Amino acid sequence: MAHRLLVVEDAPDIAAPLLHTLRREGYDVSWQQNGTDALAHLREEPTDLVVLDLGLPDMDGLDVCREARELGYAGAIMICTARGQELDKVVGLDQGADDYLSKPFGLAELHARVRALLRRAAPVAEAPAGAAAPEVAPPAPAQPDPAAARAAAASGLVVDTQARRVRHAGTEVVLSAKEFDVLALLVASPGAVVSRERLMSKVWDEHWFGSTKTLDVTIGRLRQKLDDHGVRHRITNVRGVGFRLDEGLDA
Repeated sequence: MAHRLLVVEDAPDIAAPLLHTLRREGYDVSWQQNGTDALAHLREEPTDLVVLDLGLPDMDGLDVCREARELGYAGAIMICTARGQELDKVVGLDQGADDYLSKPFGLAELHARVRALLRRAAPVAEAPAGAAAPEVAPPAPAQPDPAAARAAAASGLVVDTQARRVRHAGTEVVLSAKEFDVLALLVASPGAVVSRERLMSKVWDEHWFGSTKTLDVTIGRLRQKLDDHGVRHRITNVRGVGFRLDEGLDA
C-alpha cells in the first residue's frame, strides 16, 4: 500500500507542482488549503506524513502542528515554509514537527527528507471517522532486555515495542514516532547513559539533514508527556554525553 501524505498549502501555484512530484513518486497524496480542514482530515483519514505550510489563511501552521499532536496524530510532520530563522525552526520542532524545510527548496531534497521520515514512521492503520489514527510500525530500534522490562512494568510503565504503545498505570501515553523510539532506546538501558550520537543515528539515521537540537526538543516533549501521566521515571541529561533513564525518582 502506498504511503498516504497530506499537503497543507493554501497557494494553488505552490501546491500543484508539489502534489504532482509526490504523486509521481508513488505516494497517495491529499491536499487541504487551511488548518481547519487539515485537522478534520487527520481525524478521519489515516495519514503517514504531513507536509505543512505555516502561512495558512485561517490559523498558523504551528497551531495546526500542535493541535494535530494533541489529537493523537503520531505520524510524521514536515514543515515547509519561508520562515527560515533558527528560532522559527526550534519553535516548530517544539510544537511537534519532525523536520523543517525552508523555502525555496529543491525537489530532490524534499524527496530525500520524505523518504527519511517515512523510514522512521511506518504506515498508520485504518481509523474510523472521528478517531485519531493509531500508529502501527515495526519494532523500535532497540528491544528492552527482560530485566529492564520488569523494572519498568513494576513502576507502572509499560513500553510495548511490538505494538509501539506506551502505557502507565493502565492509561495510554500517546507519543510521536520519534518520541517512542527515543524512549525505547532509553528503556533498553535503564540507568545507563545513551549517547547523543547513538540516539541520533538510531532515531534520525544518517539521512537527517537538520540540527541535533531536534533531539533536545524531542526529549523535552517526551519528558512533559511522561510527567503529565505521573510517570516516576526521569530522563536525565548527562552534559556533553547523552541521556539516562532514571527509575523511581520523585523529582
